[in-house]
Amino acid sequence: MLEIESIKNGVQSGNFLTLAKAISAIENNANDATQFLESLRPSAIPIIGITGPPGAGKSTLIAALIQEWVEAGKRIAVLSVDPSSPFHQGAILGDRIRMREWYLHPQVFIRSLASRGHLGGLNSTTIELTTLLQCAGFDMIILETVGVGQSEVEVAALADTTLVVLVPEAGDDIQMMKSGLMEVANIFIVNKSDRPDANAFTAHIQQMLLENHATETSVVQTIASQKEGIGELVKAIQHHQTIAHQQSSKQRLMLSKTMQLIVAKKMQQLDYATIETELAKAMQTSSFNIFEFAKQYY
Repeated sequence: MLEIESIKNGVQSGNFLTLAKAISAIENNANDATQFLESLRPSAIPIIGITGPPGAGKSTLIAALIQEWVEAGKRIAVLSVDPSSPFHQGAILGDRIRMREWYLHPQVFIRSLASRGHLGGLNSTTIELTTLLQCAGFDMIILETVGVGQSEVEVAALADTTLVVLVPEAGDDIQMMKSGLMEVANIFIVNKSDRPDANAFTAHIQQMLLENHATETSVVQTIASQKEGIGELVKAIQHHQTIAHQQSSKQRLMLSKTMQLIVAKKMQQLDYATIETELAKAMQTSSFNIFEFAKQYY
């Protein structure tokens, strides 16, 4: 049982231990978790989504962004969606290792989440967890997602600003960009830009943006491991957040989540064992009709 008021007060006061317990309760669908979520009143804290192929340096980039924002006095929350372990469905925790210098910092909260097979690059409870973090007094919430591909557009719907991280030799990823990432990226980051052909690769992305009339999408070169280009990236993020954006994609995501919540609640009201028994009886009749049978439970 969740002590709702006690946990809510702890979250709102910025207590990291209480926040971690609340996240675990939500992930595990603990008793009263739904009631707890219904009691929350989130603030409009910016959500920064970061996606890109493995090896692009997303976690190193996040560590550099954290340093920039912490030095400016901001409190940062990071949700890193790791691939699930095939043995226990838990996060592999690789991102905690790469961001270890910030793991115990009093202004930074980092949590690794298992994808648990959920499509879209996020965890199935990401909406719930970002809502929770928006009640905890952070200035910025970062979502790092698994891999990259067309299914990852979900992060763009949830995030206020979406960063797509690529590296100069990612020629094959250009095809993926044409088939989806062009639509979701607000800022393209060419990381490891000290590598050969970085300028040519950057110019190619800019040309593609021009051809797609994506005039508000910017391209920033960084060398995250050396903290180069991070200041420019922060400015690009700030600029993007000042632009008025349509909420249609976020509204579609929230509508989908609303329908999931309604269906889940309705399912709780049904007695599976009783339905199974009645179905077995109905199937013995010659006039059995699955649609007619199901109608009585609508």
